[in-house]
Amino acid sequence: MFKYILRKLVALLPKLLAMSIILFFALELLPGDALSRTMPPDQYQALSEAQKDAAREALGLNDSPVIRYFRWLNQIFHGDFGYSASTGQNIGTMLAGRLPYTIELSFYGLLLATVIGLVLGFLSAFMKNTVVDYFCTSISVFGISLPEFFFGIVFIILFSVHLKWLPSGGRMPVGEHGFFSRVPYLVLPVMTMAISLTAALVRYTKNSMLDVMGKDYIKTARSKGLRETTVSFKHAFRNSLIPTMTLIVMRLPRLVGGSAVIETVFNYPGIGNMALTALNAGDIPVVMITTMTTGVMVLLSSTLVDIVTAMLDPRIRLG
Repeated sequence: MFKYILRKLVALLPKLLAMSIILFFALELLPGDALSRTMPPDQYQALSEAQKDAAREALGLNDSPVIRYFRWLNQIFHGDFGYSASTGQNIGTMLAGRLPYTIELSFYGLLLATVIGLVLGFLSAFMKNTVVDYFCTSISVFGISLPEFFFGIVFIILFSVHLKWLPSGGRMPVGEHGFFSRVPYLVLPVMTMAISLTAALVRYTKNSMLDVMGKDYIKTARSKGLRETTVSFKHAFRNSLIPTMTLIVMRLPRLVGGSAVIETVFNYPGIGNMALTALNAGDIPVVMITTMTTGVMVLLSSTLVDIVTAMLDPRIRLG
């Protein structure tokens, strides 16, 4: 298993390199002065043309694109992401401030969706063609058909405006800290984020369970006199987790990218909200760095999918 994981991690290197090349040269093709993306806007505006020319020469911006690419790659490795064109803030500082918020929101959303989706999917397959099955299937169709922001708006109107149980946005009260201060602000966005994944998990888990239940080894287990609950849970459910776990792990990019729509609806200060705000403001450096961060997490998540799948099915890593 160690060799399999090592091969997958080594295979990441050329993919990450290719992604960085694409992002760098896409940035180079964008209109504007490259110097303005390396310093705060107020400092750039204060420079004369002669000072700008001298700064370009000192920073190596007159070098060939290949040399500048490797220099830029070295800066990225050292945590130097440049400055925001609209606010003048250091992008690395912005990421460090917002990234934990998105990770917290997305982790709880993923955890809630996984627990509810697996339970409902298992019950739907185990009690096929019953009221429970029809109920779970209706939830799945309803959750997949409607967009997440619709549920977010409904939750705000119901729980914040009418019932006044929960806050409509933000992350925590001003001047307060601690987990329990954040809980009321997490409930609605976490529920909203979990709905679509829960709906998909119910369908995937049910279909995968029904497919496994028709296999020969399940019939053999039944012929040995095992109880139906033992056959369904111990043999069928475990083997049906491979496509389900793939779906769960592929949602891991949300741990970084988050859901820009959900964060905007609830005014949650995460990285998705930051990217959307930067896009509306035409802040290209911030958009590029957030895109690169999300792309890195997509590649890491894809690798994690392969590793988890190999752990569940030894035939994959042995093959």
